[in-house]
Amino acid sequence: MMMGDHVKATRNSHHDEEPLSPAARFFHAPRFNVYIIAIMGCKTRINPDVVKAGLEQTLVKHPRFSSKMVVDGNKYCKNQKWTRTKVNLEDHIIVPELDPNIDFPDRFVEDYVSNVTRTPLDLSKPLWELHILNIKTSDAEAVGVFRIHHSMGDGASLVSLLLACTRKTSDPEALPSVPVRKRAGSTFNSWDGFWWFFLAIWLFLRLIWNTFVDVLLFVATILFLNDTKTPIKGAPGVELNVKKFVHRTVSLDDIKLVKNAMNTTVNDVVVGITQAGLSRYLNRRYSGEEQKDGRVKQSNSNIPKGIRLRTAILVNLRKSAGIQDMADMMAKGSK
Repeated sequence: MMMGDHVKATRNSHHDEEPLSPAARFFHAPRFNVYIIAIMGCKTRINPDVVKAGLEQTLVKHPRFSSKMVVDGNKYCKNQKWTRTKVNLEDHIIVPELDPNIDFPDRFVEDYVSNVTRTPLDLSKPLWELHILNIKTSDAEAVGVFRIHHSMGDGASLVSLLLACTRKTSDPEALPSVPVRKRAGSTFNSWDGFWWFFLAIWLFLRLIWNTFVDVLLFVATILFLNDTKTPIKGAPGVELNVKKFVHRTVSLDDIKLVKNAMNTTVNDVVVGITQAGLSRYLNRRYSGEEQKDGRVKQSNSNIPKGIRLRTAILVNLRKSAGIQDMADMMAKGSK
């Protein structure tokens, strides 16, 4: 082999490899193996051959969905990296044979998804798979279940990737258009520079104070400040219990109606719904009194005073790739 060929081969080898980001390595840490489960319903039965042909032209060309994770080194110093590989869709698309007349199909889908989450993904291939369930439920004629390792991306980037794989019905060559939220006009345009100066100082002092309080609470949480023991607080070993995904369909028009009435965002409404549901559940568990129809008397609150519930949410501060960026990435077949 010529020296020039050797250098070229080495460069190509490095081009096909990329180290895992700190967040991706975190998702592969022991006892923190996290997957993203996405359940999508279709109005018609799903043809696996059509799905495979579509994935060949879209998802498989994305670097993350055509790379496997390789671990080098020893237990003291591990080098985790993404390595490009050839994707065999037969290993990623699972189509079980199902009885179309099965009893309680909705419950079957819930149990199926629960069992899927109990088995780890094979590290010898890209960390994703698609389960096609051609079974009629109360909401769809067929169901597709995506399982993707969280190290491959966050929710925002994966939603952008999903939209980039679709096209408009009116124009099969055009990407779907996403509405852009317009920024509200500033209410401080008439203020002079003197008031702006004091406002900037006040906001800066508030930032310092809030940061100090957050750091203090974080340290206190590590040392002695624990959450209140509630029915939703997991006991040691809870991560080994079987998980089940139970969903309810909510009208997006209703969410938009509340959003417009309250002058908030869709996320605010969804968070409010989640908090209200959590409060009702805790109130029912603490009261211990439930009517025969499953409803709970909400006249009095049975939740203890000063209850402390906290959760950890991972937020990606970097700008996520847009739909056009994802489409260009798949069109080129490289990052």
